[in-house]
Amino acid sequence: MQTKSNTLVKQHRFWFIAVLLAGTFTMSISQSSLSTAYPTLMRYFNLPASTVQWLTTGFMLVMSVMMPVSPWLLKNIPFKQLFMGILLLFDVGTLIILLAPNFAIMMTGRVLEAIAVGVLFPSYQSVMLTITPTKQRGSTMGVAGLVMGSALAVGPIISGIVLRYTTWQGLFLVFLTIITLVFIASFFTIKSVMRLAPSSIDFISIICSMGIIGVLYVVNQIGKTGVNWPLNWALLVISVIALAIFVLRQFRLDQPLLELRVLKTFNYDLAVLLTAISYIALIVVTIIFPLYYQNVLGVTPFISGMALVPGAVVLSILNPLTGKLADHFGFRKVMLSGMLLICLGWLLLVLFTAQMNLWTLMVLAALIEGGNAFVMMPAVTLGANSLPDDLIAHGTAVITTVRQILGSTGVALATLILANATANALHRGAAAATADLHGYRVVFITFLVVELVGLALAFMLKGKPKKA
Repeated sequence: MQTKSNTLVKQHRFWFIAVLLAGTFTMSISQSSLSTAYPTLMRYFNLPASTVQWLTTGFMLVMSVMMPVSPWLLKNIPFKQLFMGILLLFDVGTLIILLAPNFAIMMTGRVLEAIAVGVLFPSYQSVMLTITPTKQRGSTMGVAGLVMGSALAVGPIISGIVLRYTTWQGLFLVFLTIITLVFIASFFTIKSVMRLAPSSIDFISIICSMGIIGVLYVVNQIGKTGVNWPLNWALLVISVIALAIFVLRQFRLDQPLLELRVLKTFNYDLAVLLTAISYIALIVVTIIFPLYYQNVLGVTPFISGMALVPGAVVLSILNPLTGKLADHFGFRKVMLSGMLLICLGWLLLVLFTAQMNLWTLMVLAALIEGGNAFVMMPAVTLGANSLPDDLIAHGTAVITTVRQILGSTGVALATLILANATANALHRGAAAATADLHGYRVVFITFLVVELVGLALAFMLKGKPKKA
């Protein structure tokens, strides 16, 4: 059966991958595109940034809960039906957002979008890895990285352009149109290429995995006024217990929802952490930089979006190349180079916060995003190469889940630190402009430390990973 699947892929390979990646690219854009629209949405709904940012943070949290389900779905539902179902769900969520009369309804639509994206992200990577020979995986996943990483960087750019000529609803109309076209194209191009192995799903594991939402919700409350801390502490305890049950259950089930035994492979563990840490750098840049451009430099949403173009271009150019470099020179050298670039970018942000202008920030964003191209998807490929083929779907789901959880944490912490550091500076009597700069500098210092940890992990990589 596997041979038949691979033959199907070879016959229809170009259009299969093109349509798959077109859907993935559009959905990935939806993840980061709202950062440029935050000020517009704050005015439209008359809400603070701490509430509006849940359109991104909440989106990422729901994604994180859905990702562990993807291996089961791949083994129980033919991929063509699964992919089309994902597209349809995303379209429904987008339509709800377009018609939303208030923020709560809009958030409901975002949740449906997030469910679709949460299933698709690990699934498309598992499919790409499964249909590609081991020696060519670096190059193939470089293209996959081009789609996902570049889409995250392009999201705020597209948002800025759309907001210049239309309302925020126009952004979601673009998503609805493209995904509908991809849905139609998938009738003719997408094939069921994954081997099915029907099994029952463990609903207890799904319920317990939702503990991550509770944990990150409580993290987001730190530093806010008027918080009911007894209730939040109770939520935190319940959430941690739920996650503990989830982890223990995965090791005890014969057919776990998420095969956590993949974490017994050292290089795989490092790959998980490195792809997550590099992703934090990318997602925080795409969220925090537009805020800096608009709130500190006073530029329009259109300019703040266009200011991310150089970084997106660098990321787009480098992603396919880094995959080939990893295949040729080895993953350790490539990923070390990437972490050095990322750390250099954050270090310069810390040292010259007060001297930054639009042009220097554009260069540093490009430096950090360029470094990401050397780390994030090569780490996914390294992790897959460290595992047996029958565990690739689970391995990809674990990597993607951890990446999204830490990315969600990174966004929540970045906005939290920015708000609290700025407020503290104002409380001490600093001028508004000085307080803003102080807030951003504290954010830059925090994430420099995070990326230095990633650099240390990259030095620990073994040169030639072996399958478990």
